[in-house]
Amino acid sequence: MTPSPLTFDQSHPYPGKLIIVEGIDGSGKSTQLLLLQKWLESKGYNVFFTEWNSSELVRETTKKGKKSKTLTPTTFSLLHATDFASRLYHQILPPLKAGMIVLADRYAYTAFARDAVRGVSRTWVRQLYNFAIRPDMAFYFNVPIDVAIDRLLGGARAQIKFYEAGMDMGLSQDITESFRIFQSRILAEYDKIVEEYRLIVMDATKDIETQQTEMRALVSTALEQYKPKRGTHGKRTLFWRRFDLP
Repeated sequence: MTPSPLTFDQSHPYPGKLIIVEGIDGSGKSTQLLLLQKWLESKGYNVFFTEWNSSELVRETTKKGKKSKTLTPTTFSLLHATDFASRLYHQILPPLKAGMIVLADRYAYTAFARDAVRGVSRTWVRQLYNFAIRPDMAFYFNVPIDVAIDRLLGGARAQIKFYEAGMDMGLSQDITESFRIFQSRILAEYDKIVEEYRLIVMDATKDIETQQTEMRALVSTALEQYKPKRGTHGKRTLFWRRFDLP
């Protein structure tokens, strides 16, 4: 008998662990996930990292659409869902089946927040991602909009990108003001998502070291019963040979 497909409302049955981070641009979530990755590797864990909008399948198409500024909200949503599906089945599930720890910089919750703000149906987006699996831990780095803007403009990049500012929505001709309006609306969506999916809220205004200490403590507790070995799901294929491990 063919097993029932997993849904986003169910915990996955694999021996690995899936830990994800969410937050608006400038929240510092990527920095915290990178530090967590280095710490886990120093503890001897096999770790695999994946990030939003990185699948080779649609990367070039997305780039062309952004460059020509021709992406509609629905097209944008479907491209990101395709990217996510590709990464889920090729980058997330195989290492989970092999008993590894998978760290994901953004997950389906990013689509739930961004697409809703762009006017896409919340119900439709959630149904679209129903094939996803529920993460073992989902961190949300909450940061005030002014702090996020200061970090983006004061950091190495020192600029705000067209789509992360929601310039396609005609909110304001000023890119910084458009970012403020657009990302503030995303923050409001995240507030709903945190309650709906019980994300772990992190105060992203704290210093980097304090946030990382808190994050490591929570992850350590969650991994107390974790046995880092390949489970029965990985017996037919040597999944880890697909990955370049340090």
